[in-house]
Amino acid sequence: MQYKRFKLLKIRINGGVAFVTIDNPPVNMLSLQLIAELSSFARKVEKDDDVRVIVFDSADPDFFIAHFDVDSLLITPDEEPTKSTQLEGMHPLLEAFRTMSKVSIAKIEGICRGGGSEFVLALDMRFGVIGKTILAQPEVAVGIIPGGGGTQRIPRLMGQARAMEVILSGTDIPAELAEKYGYLNRAFLPDEITDYVEEIAYTIASHPAETLALAKKAIQNAAELPIVEGLIEEYYLFQQSTALPVAKTRMKEFMEMGGQSREVEIQGFKLPEDILKRIKDERNNE
Repeated sequence: MQYKRFKLLKIRINGGVAFVTIDNPPVNMLSLQLIAELSSFARKVEKDDDVRVIVFDSADPDFFIAHFDVDSLLITPDEEPTKSTQLEGMHPLLEAFRTMSKVSIAKIEGICRGGGSEFVLALDMRFGVIGKTILAQPEVAVGIIPGGGGTQRIPRLMGQARAMEVILSGTDIPAELAEKYGYLNRAFLPDEITDYVEEIAYTIASHPAETLALAKKAIQNAAELPIVEGLIEEYYLFQQSTALPVAKTRMKEFMEMGGQSREVEIQGFKLPEDILKRIKDERNNE
């Protein structure tokens, strides 16, 4: 599938991974045009069987996404609003990434505040750089509150008390603290992040698409369902996964290469290099 006609997104596909670079000078503002392009990309990539993983990064070394365009908020109505029964604003876009079958990763090497923070919070994983990455929800400083999911996703990641600290203070959270709070999966030294993000992206992309979708859904159920309902749903999804032809093939290959023997198990639960190479070749040739 071709990804053309995008002006603010630079997209390349390799080995089952879509690398998407955000390029909206001067500070990668989350403008209405950028939101439109991200929405268009989300619709297209969800239908692309060649893509299993999406990695977002930035063309700007100092900014991942600065924040949502404040000029767009200044023209909102002054009247008391009516409460909608449907998702509005940025929520449809962010929920598209959260719920899609693809695995999404943010490689954050600069400032990411406000709507930018809310965008990466809707993705599946976030990685940052010590001394460079900054995350924040500074909306209260200009008299508003987060409106792209910040008040809902941050408490689920780090608990209510820390969410209060982050959102009510509006202050910058550096990479080391963001990692400790769960805002980031991990914080790396500058020369380490690219290798790790590419390694985990390609590793995930080597797994069956159907299995990834089932696993992602099962994990998300933990935040959405009571434990007993989640366990029931997990076993149902597990049974779906064991019925997949690709699962039968891979389990058979694992046993044939000595799986469950002491020698193989002590090395770690992974497929041998020749099988991994075949899988990667298959992805590149799809």
